[in-house]
Amino acid sequence: MSILFLQYPPCSTCKRARKWLDDHGISYEARHIKEQNPTAAELETWYKKSGLPLKKFFNTSGNVYKEQNLKDRLPEMTEAEQLELLATDTVGNMRCKGGMLVKRPIVVGEDFVLVGFKEVEWEDKLIMTL
Repeated sequence: MSILFLQYPPCSTCKRARKWLDDHGISYEARHIKEQNPTAAELETWYKKSGLPLKKFFNTSGNVYKEQNLKDRLPEMTEAEQLELLATDTVGNMRCKGGMLVKRPIVVGEDFVLVGFKEVEWEDKLIMTL
């Protein structure tokens, strides 16, 4: 099984998630989310595969999300606009560092996508299906 692990290496949650993967002997391809931000097409595929609301793909605790009042703005945006925002990190005329609006870590498997690090959820999907 091929696993893609999207992370921001300095993030403490990503560090714990990576350690968890390593401790459980799960092989993966690591991708630095800031250096290689997901495209709108990738995000759309993952969002649909995940079964989660699109809002779950936003880093709601990040500064850009808060500063740009995205909590109130997202409901007024189309799905395509939200995906483009996640892919480009462009809000109005402001451009921020790539990948920083995307919730992390993200694990993409053949038939599932996990957003954020929740050990129980990861055990169910990664250990039970391997």
